[in-house]
Amino acid sequence: MNDTKQFEYNYSADKAKEVEAITKKYMSHEPDKFEQLKALDRKAEKRGQITSLVLGIIGTLILGAGMSIVMEGTASLMIMGIVIGVAGIIILMAAYPAYKKLVKEDRNKVADQILALSKEIQ
Repeated sequence: MNDTKQFEYNYSADKAKEVEAITKKYMSHEPDKFEQLKALDRKAEKRGQITSLVLGIIGTLILGAGMSIVMEGTASLMIMGIVIGVAGIIILMAAYPAYKKLVKEDRNKVADQILALSKEIQ
């Protein structure tokens, strides 16, 4: 009987990349120009995303409240529920135009910085 133990090693490129990504999180370093470019691009969209998300949630809640009121059954409540539901729909419809407008404004604010960094990187 052979009781020798063997050493097994399984290398995985995915594991190595993951280990490297985790290590980078804990190392202090100055962001390079590419990281700065990505951060500026994310920053340009963040305000629009948050605003449209908030409008979407509020609009959905108002629409749901209107639908609940409509289901109560009486005529006066039904009319009030429809009006509230339409208000919710209007708020929902405003979410995407608000996103586009805010992102456009913020992109215009950082456009010069982004273009300068892209020229330096290329």
